[in-house]
Amino acid sequence: MPQIDLITGALGAGKTTFIKQYAQFLIRHGGMVGILESDYGAVNIDMVLLEDLMGNNCDVEMITGGDGILPHMRRFRTKLISMAMTGYNRVIVEPSGIYDTDDFFDALEEEPLCNWYSPGSIIAIVDSNLPEELSEESEYLLVSQTACAGKVVLSRCGQDSKENEQKAQRILAHLNRALERFRCDRRLTWEDILAKNWERLTEEDYLAVALGGMVPADHVKIPLKKEEGYGTLFYFGTRLGGDELRAKLTETFEDPSCGNVMRVKGFVRTGEDTRVQINATKNEIVIEPTVFANEVLIVTGEGLHRERIDAIWAETSGIITPGDKVFGE
Repeated sequence: MPQIDLITGALGAGKTTFIKQYAQFLIRHGGMVGILESDYGAVNIDMVLLEDLMGNNCDVEMITGGDGILPHMRRFRTKLISMAMTGYNRVIVEPSGIYDTDDFFDALEEEPLCNWYSPGSIIAIVDSNLPEELSEESEYLLVSQTACAGKVVLSRCGQDSKENEQKAQRILAHLNRALERFRCDRRLTWEDILAKNWERLTEEDYLAVALGGMVPADHVKIPLKKEEGYGTLFYFGTRLGGDELRAKLTETFEDPSCGNVMRVKGFVRTGEDTRVQINATKNEIVIEPTVFANEVLIVTGEGLHRERIDAIWAETSGIITPGDKVFGE
């Protein structure tokens, strides 16, 4: 019976990057690993970012959305059923950054999944630069994604261990305030946090994460507002040079008239035969060469203003599509 892990975290927190390292740890120790990329949007870029893991001991599966939450959940259960029969001994689920963890528990409580999987760990990835001020919806999702986590792993920690400890103390205080706000009966402790530069993670660190388990916890649930909630915009065939690309990314994050842009990721053509891969947040813009053939750029955030973002990206893109609201469908 395979164990199943859920790796949660906000948009741009670093879930996919951590999964690559975590899956490699499991494979080193004899794991047959299946990774399920589950995204409410109509396009899933993260599966492409995990392609180099695919081999005899690891495979990556994908489900996408675009037609509402309920059809997406049906596809999620169906895919888990098929993965349970494939021979994996560990399945890792990476959901969207706007995911309510209760949906995971609801799926696993239904037959036949309740008989085919044993619980592994819930691993919550939290950006060590998490802003102190969040919207009510973002604060709620933070609670949902961390309340039951066996381990909270901080991303973007530096090399200075003392600075990392200070970041961890701030994040721990923030999380516990949020848990109290939504009447959660759990309080996180220092032992629940892993605050370390990911380049320095040891086998013992990964083992502690893998054995962290899931902690039962209840909290108040709130409805997420469709009009002011999270959305995604897609741009296809985007072509522009390096300096202009970085300038447009910076403008998208820093211009308040765009809304609260949380993540820009995808692939852009920079020349006749050259393309780059983008993984950008407010705090970090990463642009790297890639051989991936298609150009698609995804802008995700809260309260996005379509017209303003189109003004930045549409002129350099061949095709643009309407944004799809994730919640309230």
